Amino acid sequence: MIRTLAFAAAVAFPLIASPASAGELYGGVYKHAVDTPFTLDTQETGVDLQVGYRLDPILPLARVEPYVFGSVNSSEGGTDFAGIGISRKFSLGGAYVRPGLGLVVHNAPRLRTNPVIGVRTDLGSRVLFEPEIAIGVPIGPRLSVEASWVHISNARLFDRQQNPGIDMIGVRANLRL
Repeated sequence: MIRTLAFAAAVAFPLIASPASAGELYGGVYKHAVDTPFTLDTQETGVDLQVGYRLDPILPLARVEPYVFGSVNSSEGGTDFAGIGISRKFSLGGAYVRPGLGLVVHNAPRLRTNPVIGVRTDLGSRVLFEPEIAIGVPIGPRLSVEASWVHISNARLFDRQQNPGIDMIGVRANLRL
């Protein structure tokens, strides 16, 4: 159900957005559940396909861009999620960095334990924070590519005892509309 909703929301959003606001469509491929210091082994694997849409800046002076996106995992029982957030692009000469922060809802199991080490690996809450950062380069007037890291977790705010988190690392392309 979340898979369908995530992709439907991300694909439909540009269609219902105001024609006066061009925005940016993006999509990418990510390695799911990369082991980093921010996560525990959730025993998930696979590849994530992400698609999203960034609106033009809502605060032109601050250049804050809202976004909506969905992510579908290729593995049976893998975590899919959909979310909203804000990002900001900072120029670095010919390249740029784009940090972002959002909220997602996901379809991971409500309770999951790693039987080998006896540790809970469920995500602790249905709503999670979604910090991300990308480093990109323009490859044309309307096209850019980014290497990005996306993290989902509850930051121990929604569940003080549980916060394994999941990290995704991959590449995405951005098309300015």
